[in-house]
Amino acid sequence: MEKLIGTSNNLLEINLSTNSITKSKINPKDREMYLGGKGLGLKLLYNRMNPGVNPLGADNMVAFMMGAFLGTGAACTARWDAVTKSPLTNIMLSSSCGGPFGLAFKTAGYDGLLLSGKSEKPVYIKIDENGASIEDASELWGKDTDETQEWFNLDKKDGVMVIGVAGENLVKFANVKSGHRFLGRGGIGAVLGSKNVKAIVAYGGKYKITPVDEDNFIKLKKKANKFINRNETTSKLYRKFGTASHVSSCNESGILPVNNFSDGYSEKANLISGETYREKHDGKSSSCKLCTIQCGHKGTFGKNKILQFPEYETVGLMGSNLGNYDTFKLAEWNDLCGKLGLDTISVGGTLSFVMEATEKGLMQTDLKFGTSEGIEKMLYDISLRKGIGDDVANGSRWLADKYGGKEFAMNVKGLEFAAYDPRGAWGQGLSYAVANRGACHLSAPVFALEGILHLLKPNTIRYKAKFVDYFEDMFAAINSLHTCQFTSYAYMLEPFIAKTTPNKLLAFMMQYLAGVALVLMDVSVYNKLYTSITGIKLSQNQMFKTGRRIHLLERYMNTREGISKKDDTLPKRFLEESRKSDTKNRVVPLEKMLEKYYKMKGYDTNGIPLAKTLSKLGIEV
Repeated sequence: MEKLIGTSNNLLEINLSTNSITKSKINPKDREMYLGGKGLGLKLLYNRMNPGVNPLGADNMVAFMMGAFLGTGAACTARWDAVTKSPLTNIMLSSSCGGPFGLAFKTAGYDGLLLSGKSEKPVYIKIDENGASIEDASELWGKDTDETQEWFNLDKKDGVMVIGVAGENLVKFANVKSGHRFLGRGGIGAVLGSKNVKAIVAYGGKYKITPVDEDNFIKLKKKANKFINRNETTSKLYRKFGTASHVSSCNESGILPVNNFSDGYSEKANLISGETYREKHDGKSSSCKLCTIQCGHKGTFGKNKILQFPEYETVGLMGSNLGNYDTFKLAEWNDLCGKLGLDTISVGGTLSFVMEATEKGLMQTDLKFGTSEGIEKMLYDISLRKGIGDDVANGSRWLADKYGGKEFAMNVKGLEFAAYDPRGAWGQGLSYAVANRGACHLSAPVFALEGILHLLKPNTIRYKAKFVDYFEDMFAAINSLHTCQFTSYAYMLEPFIAKTTPNKLLAFMMQYLAGVALVLMDVSVYNKLYTSITGIKLSQNQMFKTGRRIHLLERYMNTREGISKKDDTLPKRFLEESRKSDTKNRVVPLEKMLEKYYKMKGYDTNGIPLAKTLSKLGIEV
C-alpha cells in the first residue's frame, strides 16, 4: 500500500452522454476556500452548471466529494458528500453518507467524482486506481439495493453505492444506499436513475491516507476521542440507544411529531423509544466505519431475523407521525424503504399528508392514522409508480398542488420536515424556514439546544437568529471537512470552558449573553485536525468564515433558481394552529426572527444575498 500525503486533489469527470472519462486536479484556491466535501462540490457545480437545468435531465450534474478527514482514521470520519440539483425541490441539494463507498474511492486515489450527461442504457461505473470505466448494468436493473450490492461480491477494501427500483422509476425522494447507510434526502437516487446509473463501485486499498503532520494529528485524534468518550450524548445515549434516544426527550419537550404534526406529544411514545428497541430487540452496534460514537444499531425481530434499528427521524416520521407504535412494523418498513431506495423522512411526511387528505375527503386511499394497513403496499406502489403511488411519488408539495391541503402539507421548499415540531422549538422553526435544502434539521440544529440539552428556552425569539446564523456557518464547514455532525456535541461541550461551566450558568449565558457564550466556544479540534491533515493553515475564525462562504454560495445558487423570502416560510399549521396538547396555544412567530436573520446574514429584505456580502466572501458572480 502506497502513502498518499494529505489530499490527492484528483478529480474524475465522467460524461455519460459522450462516454468520456477525464482526470483533472482540484484548484488549490478552491480547496483553500471551500475545504472539500459539500463546499467543494457546490463550487465545482457553480463553475460548470447553469441555473435552470432540469434536475432529471442530462444537463444536471452530481458531485461526489470526499473530505480531507476521510481515510485518516480520525473519529467518525467515514463521511462523504453528494451535491446536485434536487428533483423534489428544484434547488441545490447536498447529502452526507457514512457508507463504505467513500473510503474505497478515496483509497483508490481520488477526492471527487463529477457525473454529467445520460447513458442510453442501464450502466454501472467501475473505478480503481487506474481510472474508471462504464459497464453494462442491464442485468442489475430491477434489483433492490441489497441484491445489487451482493451482486458485486466486494472485498472489505472496496465499496459501492446503488439505487433501488424507486430511483429507476424517478421517485422524487429516492435515495442512494452504500452498505447500510444512505445519501438520504431530496432525490439523489432519482437523479442517478435519470442518468441510467444503477451503481458506482470503487476498488480501493491502493493508498494509505497519511496526514502531513502525523505527530500533531495523533495528539488531536486522541483529544477528539477523549471528548467523545466522556460526553453524555455521544458516549451514553447514542452509543447505547442510538438516535432514537431522542424520542423520550422530544416527547417530554412537546416536539415529537404526532399524526402529521397535529400534536407534539404522545402517551405511547415510550413504545418506540431507543431504550425500548434495545431492550426488546437485543440491540447491538451497527454503525459507519471508523465510528467512535456508534449511534447505529441492529437487533433481532422474530426468529433469527436481523434488522437495522430505525433512526430517530424514521421513528418520528413513520412512527408517531403516522400513529404507529409498533417496533416490528417500523423496523420492517425501514428495511423495505432501504431495499426499494426510499428516503424514510419524506416517505413519512408524505404518507401523513395522504392520511390527513384522505380523512378530509381530498384524496381516496385506504391509509389511516393509527393503522398499518395499506402501508407496505403503498411503499411498493410509490417505488413502482403504480396507481395512486404514481402521485405520492412526487412528494407532499406536489400532492397539495393537485389535491389541495397546502396548510397541512408539511414541507419547506418541497422538502418534508424532519421529526422536530417547531412550535415547541422556535429557533428550529427559523432554521427550517431558511435552510438551503428545505425543511432540514441538519443545517442549523437548534432543536438540540432547545429540546434535548435544554440550554436555550424554546419558546422565545431571543438570540434565535444568532444561533441559526452561527450553526449554519459551523455545520457547512463540518460537512466540508468532512466528519459526522454528531461530533459537535462533544467538540463543543467538552473543551475546558464549556466543560467547567455549570449547566445553569451556561444556559444563562446562551440565553442572555449569546455573543459572549459563542465567542468563548472552542471547537478548534475541527480546524486543527484539518491543518494537521492537509498542511493548510486554518484557524477557528477562518473555519467559520469558510462555512459562511459555503452557505452563502449555496443560497446564492438557490436564488438563481427563484428562491427568495416567499419561500422562507413554514406551513400554516405551524404559524396559525397550536399543538393539541399545548394549553398555551403557541405557534411560531417566524417573521420577527426572519428579519433579524436576514440582517445578520447579509441578505436584502427579500432574502437575496447582497452583492457586497458575496464580494466580501470572495464569491464571484
